[in-house]
Amino acid sequence: QVRVTESGGGSVQAGGSLRLSCTISGVDFENAIVGWFRHHPGPMKEREGVACMTRDGLTYYLDSVEGRFTISRDNAKSALTLQMNDLEPQDTGLYFCARRATCGESVVRSTQNVLDGWGRGTMVTVSS
Repeated sequence: QVRVTESGGGSVQAGGSLRLSCTISGVDFENAIVGWFRHHPGPMKEREGVACMTRDGLTYYLDSVEGRFTISRDNAKSALTLQMNDLEPQDTGLYFCARRATCGESVVRSTQNVLDGWGRGTMVTVSS
């Protein structure tokens, strides 16, 4: 059974930093393509991919977070992290991690190729 657990969210002021963590158990994590996603608050807001990482360690980012966010993985712990620096109010949202079928510049934002289900997420609130 696949189990996803995210943590590390919180409330910070603009310009601050947070480090999100997640574990994905019950899967072959070492060979998985993984990623972070977020769901902005408010009606009509869609979930979007923020960053992803291939099994070979290649990383791709949403344009709006490029240079501020860093995705990394620890295969021995089946863990994924997202270091978020210079946070902006637009980064506010519920953040999730998940396995995905593909990862690349043209698909990083997509949620269509997510495998398994979603965890509970971890909330990030950035105030101006």
